Amino acid sequence: MNRAIATAVSLPVLLAALVACSSDTADQPPTGTAGTSTAGADTSSSLPDKGVHMPGAPKPAADGPCPYLDTEFVMDANGQHVTGVKVSADKPHPACFFYRPDGSLQVTVQVYVGDAKTARAIVDRAAPVKTSNPATAPDGWNGGAMPTPDGSIYAVAKGGNAVVTTSNQKQTIKAKRITVQAIESLGL
Repeated sequence: MNRAIATAVSLPVLLAALVACSSDTADQPPTGTAGTSTAGADTSSSLPDKGVHMPGAPKPAADGPCPYLDTEFVMDANGQHVTGVKVSADKPHPACFFYRPDGSLQVTVQVYVGDAKTARAIVDRAAPVKTSNPATAPDGWNGGAMPTPDGSIYAVAKGGNAVVTTSNQKQTIKAKRITVQAIESLGL
């Protein structure tokens, strides 16, 4: 009898907890990107704990070239031949995607121009400051650098600007060189 009462009481509590923890986004309105420039695509996320509306991940929308990075420089910096370049539809600076001969992605560069809180949040999302190595190049820029399961990432922000570079190579120096060149080319 006691076991039946315990089950009858705990089952509704357990179900209520499961319902509260699950998320059904079908009835939630879609969100768009925020800021004067985003490196993200049509998706975004809101970080209520930071009070920041984040742009989504960039997506290739058209064939390149990249307006702020020379393909030869990227080949030299990343150490792999580039056979294709695509760009996102973001303004004023599209994200750039550089591809290997086998068609796989080797380098992605995302540029954000907007407010400082969002720029910092983009960097922290890409290379969390608490768990990544400090990234301080070029001068005045700060963020994180770290290896990832698929390569490495170098992400830095300064004021309302952020640049995030991913590479399929484990050495963060490669993503760092590309990031610094992008910042210099854009005059950020």
